[in-house]
Amino acid sequence: MSGAWWCAALAVGAASLWALDRWRLHRLLRWVGRDPAGPAPRLHGAHAELAYRVEKALRVREARAQRERQRREQFLQALEAYPNGLVLLDADDHIQWLNHVSGEHLGLDLRRDLQQNVRNLVRVPAFVELLSSPNTEGQTQIALHNGSLKLALSLRRYGDDGRGPMSLLVSQDITESARMERMRRDFVANVSHEIRSPLTVLSGFLESLQALDLTGDERQRIYGLMQQQSQRMQSLVTDLLTLAQLEGSPPPTTESRFALRPLLERLLADARALDDGHHPLEAEGWDDAEGWHLAGPEGEWHSAFANLVSNALRYTPGGGRVQLRWCALPDGGGEFAVQDEGVGIAAEHLPRLTERFYRVDASRSRGTGGTGLGLAIVKHVLQRHGAELDIQSQPGQGSRFAIRIPASQLRR
Repeated sequence: MSGAWWCAALAVGAASLWALDRWRLHRLLRWVGRDPAGPAPRLHGAHAELAYRVEKALRVREARAQRERQRREQFLQALEAYPNGLVLLDADDHIQWLNHVSGEHLGLDLRRDLQQNVRNLVRVPAFVELLSSPNTEGQTQIALHNGSLKLALSLRRYGDDGRGPMSLLVSQDITESARMERMRRDFVANVSHEIRSPLTVLSGFLESLQALDLTGDERQRIYGLMQQQSQRMQSLVTDLLTLAQLEGSPPPTTESRFALRPLLERLLADARALDDGHHPLEAEGWDDAEGWHLAGPEGEWHSAFANLVSNALRYTPGGGRVQLRWCALPDGGGEFAVQDEGVGIAAEHLPRLTERFYRVDASRSRGTGGTGLGLAIVKHVLQRHGAELDIQSQPGQGSRFAIRIPASQLRR
């Protein structure tokens, strides 16, 4: 009886151990299958060792995956920060990824247009031709958004997705550089034209002096015209050198200052000497300028003020009033304004007045001795000092040119 009891007890104990083992294994398998990210179940024996090793391997793999996700995120953030547009295309030219810059360039939506064929979204012949090129590298330029945006596109083939090579499309906004290049070409052409005209006149006069038997009065008239043309070239060269100096000089500091009142007095005296009584000249606010000091080189400010005054005198018919005015602004800045009773300027010309050699009326400007660079010099001076140029004008009602100086440039 006792032997049978012991056998039964051993059988029950073995069954219990087997059941306990199966239960521990079940808990281990359930943890691995359902929630391996959570803590491992508390076990004993070989199962505990196995759970520990599995948990450790999972933590190592998760840490590695987390690092890879962080690197991928940092890489995508770097691509987003890239100043040019980037588009990844598969072998069939479907969009796999793009940054926000390319979306702005090509009019693409970062979510809506994923997996769409880029040929169906950007219908520009030069762009489609670039995508169809069999070369591994290609470049082209296209104009988008009604010509207001000009892009340089580069295509690079790489890898293989099983259907063919994938593509990296890079877009760069060259609108501003194209505009600057056009301005450079126009500037060179304008300088050549402005210098060629007086040289042609001088050459013609010299030929006349050599070939013709002229009277004394005729010679004097030709000498006067030749002197006028030489002065015109000298003024042009002087203005060009002034522009070059302004563009090449380091930014001015606010440490050096000069008295404003003497500058305005000298400006008024120069204007009266230049005008020689052809226009009523009025000065207002000169007393209010007493005690004010202006930061920066005095020569630059005098050049900007004087160009506004000379333009007003040049383009105002004889007898027309020209008013110079200085006033302090509520924000601590100041304003120097020149009001004339000239012919006025149409609204479509106002945004381009500060361009080099831009003339509302080319024949009239040359006839009055202008070089076409005065307002360009004014613009460069004001940019260097953080000031602004305000232009108000209407045809037949005169013009008002005002220089608004920030408070940082003035001191009482």
